[in-house]
Amino acid sequence: MKKESLAMQNLPPYLFARIEKRIADAKAKGIDIINLGIGDPDQPTPPHIIKRMAEAITDPANHQYPSSVGLLEFRKTVAQWYQTRFGVEVDPDSEVVSLLGSKEGIAHISFAYLDKGDISLVPDPGYPVYGVGTLLAGGVPHIMPLKVENAYLPVLEDIPSDVAGKAKLMFLCYPNNPTGAVADLRFFNKVVEFAKSYDILVCHDGPYSEVAFDGLKVPSFLEAQGAKDVGIEFHSLSKTYNMTGWRLGWAVGNPEVIEVLGRFKSNVDSGVFQAIQFAGIEALQGPQDCVRDMQLIYEQRRDVVQAGLEKMGWQITPPRGSLYFWVPVPKGHSSESFAELVLEKAGVIITPGNGYGENGEGYFRIALTVSSDRMKEAFERMAHNIGKVEF
Repeated sequence: MKKESLAMQNLPPYLFARIEKRIADAKAKGIDIINLGIGDPDQPTPPHIIKRMAEAITDPANHQYPSSVGLLEFRKTVAQWYQTRFGVEVDPDSEVVSLLGSKEGIAHISFAYLDKGDISLVPDPGYPVYGVGTLLAGGVPHIMPLKVENAYLPVLEDIPSDVAGKAKLMFLCYPNNPTGAVADLRFFNKVVEFAKSYDILVCHDGPYSEVAFDGLKVPSFLEAQGAKDVGIEFHSLSKTYNMTGWRLGWAVGNPEVIEVLGRFKSNVDSGVFQAIQFAGIEALQGPQDCVRDMQLIYEQRRDVVQAGLEKMGWQITPPRGSLYFWVPVPKGHSSESFAELVLEKAGVIITPGNGYGENGEGYFRIALTVSSDRMKEAFERMAHNIGKVEF
């Protein structure tokens, strides 16, 4: 059998595939696993969205090939949502493209813009797809370290001018996965100025904008002055409406970039099933009580995790957004060794931080995607079987 391409040979196993294997192995041994590893919402998709999907799926008109860029009605709904939520005007004809989930678009933007050896600026720690998409497209990721002392924001001044001058793409994500950090408009305005100075396309990944706590309303990157001149934003229904398996998202912003991404997609996929797009329209246009309820659930779970960590000896600032806690490992441990210890001693899955890049070493991630009761049980197990931690 012929070998896979060099790009595939150099690709590490996907982080969550490894975690899924770890879970399966533990369950095979009869261990009751509490999975705090993967950020997959445990709550069901709201009933009114499912009802709209059920209606749309019976319409034969939705059984044919969809438009590769998405139904105009769906794109109009996305544009209206941006106007209502962020006060950002978006042209649904030229500034929105539908995606098979935002991850697909994030991976494909590198193929659309990077030639062999081209540079993309990638946050580290960060969602693995930013760097993986770059590598698969033949590009070279340049790491932007995210450090606690900088509030997990990249220090743009630390990017060497010769690297910035060659870079084509910059990936950002706020509220941040995995650190839970949030960014304000002042930071986004700095990013726009930086991108204009070096002619860089900014790709902001914003799927957690509606997962924010204590009444915080986080901004869209597109709210920054001149953002559409230099960038696009990826978004998704996955986290806001518990629709991870539905695979529906979008990119919105600079019309030239949206056209290029849409043209790329028209050559590699056949668009999003129309019935799912009608469900997406219902999600964005329908009652939003479900979003507020979801925020309260995650906020309660955040408080449970904070209390559990403090009881074991951690002193950290709770996240203001996203589904995640980003926590330093105790003294004497690496990210991997502590994750193994927690699994072996407590039957709890946490995500080792080094899976998000070299700057993730020394941390682990907790996802707020199990019930408060199970979360409490997880920390009771950890406290009983591991005890107080030292730093």
